[in-house]
Amino acid sequence: MTRSFALLLVSWLLLHPACLHAQTPSEPSADTPAQDGLLADEIQQQYHKFAEALSGVKLVGRFTTLGQENELPDPEEYTIYSATKMPDGDYWMLKTRIRYGGLDITVPIPLEVKWAGDTPVITLTKLAIPGLGTFSSRVLFYNDKYAGTWTHGEVGGHLFGTLKELDDQDAKAEP
Repeated sequence: MTRSFALLLVSWLLLHPACLHAQTPSEPSADTPAQDGLLADEIQQQYHKFAEALSGVKLVGRFTTLGQENELPDPEEYTIYSATKMPDGDYWMLKTRIRYGGLDITVPIPLEVKWAGDTPVITLTKLAIPGLGTFSSRVLFYNDKYAGTWTHGEVGGHLFGTLKELDDQDAKAEP
């Protein structure tokens, strides 16, 4: 995992206002409003499918850095134990494990998810973290794959990979 992304995840948890509303994650209710021409039942099905896809998985892939196109993409790995729709807005609570250098913690992280039709896209836009910089990203998920872009200040690039079910050892590591 890139240092920037690990710091971003931890900082997002600590600084984002959605954390104030994150005490009670919930599944979408039967009265979920229709959006973008979808019926409430279709939206609930999308939410359920996304929650299932991002629960008990590792995102295993690579990332690139713009300006270093001749370098091989670096490996990355993210563990997600669960994904739950929060009651307010487009926020989801992802219970993740972050391992980078000496850091090894499991934290719940609220992230905004927008939908492009049936495709969920995690979004961060110019999130300023004091002492660390400004972060933006877009990561979409489709057919057990993910792809996206990331920016940390003046540096950015692409990330991509596949979703893999957690093996027994990883699943047991969940606190």
